[in-house]
Amino acid sequence: MDKQLLAMLVCPLCKGKLKYDKDAQELLCTFDGLAFPIQDGVPVMLEGEARRMSVEEKMERSETAAPAADAE
Repeated sequence: MDKQLLAMLVCPLCKGKLKYDKDAQELLCTFDGLAFPIQDGVPVMLEGEARRMSVEEKMERSETAAPAADAE
């Protein structure tokens, strides 16, 4: 995933920063509890395509995933 692209992307709902989960190929908004998929290198930033995270996953991911701007 391109670092510059990741640095520009924000959550389409709250406009907050996203965290990049390289292993799951998702951009995470821990505020809204949404995981936006990255398909063939393209982030799908649609609420209807996002996966809802559980409360436990939100808490865990907010601590472990790197901010999207810091991604490789």
